[in-house]
Amino acid sequence: MPSFDVVSEVDKQDLTNTVDQCNRLIKNRFDFKGVDADFERSEYVVTLRADAEFQITQMLDILKSTLHKNGIDIRCLEEGDLNMLGKQVKQPITIRTGLDSDLARKIVKMVKDEKMKVQVQIQGDQVRVTGKKRDDLQQVITLLKASSIDMPLQFNNFRD
Repeated sequence: MPSFDVVSEVDKQDLTNTVDQCNRLIKNRFDFKGVDADFERSEYVVTLRADAEFQITQMLDILKSTLHKNGIDIRCLEEGDLNMLGKQVKQPITIRTGLDSDLARKIVKMVKDEKMKVQVQIQGDQVRVTGKKRDDLQQVITLLKASSIDMPLQFNNFRD
């Protein structure tokens, strides 16, 4: 029976490349000359560090535009609170990956409300959709792409 998985993932290598590009960009920008500012990545958390709050907002814009250029959806960003540490300002940005249980239940409910001939199961941080026809699965993909879910979704492991 045909099936596919609904997931929300961010490739770590793409994220590392994005952070490196952002660091190179702020080192070459005129308004950041002589400023101690940088991006640090630890797993799926990017920490912005600068001397002032307005520089953090500029750095956040740089991060978002670079993420978008590298094909990472910015809807997965979760901005943390600004932390003042002496003369430095830090802000952690968490990149959300995986489907949490509430969002997975919302996806299951959305598909079941459409009365499609598919089975939907939650498997950890992903949702498995199984059906008899490939067309039914493609309808589910179209439905989920058109929905107003606040996380970027990928459809992988499509099997016939």
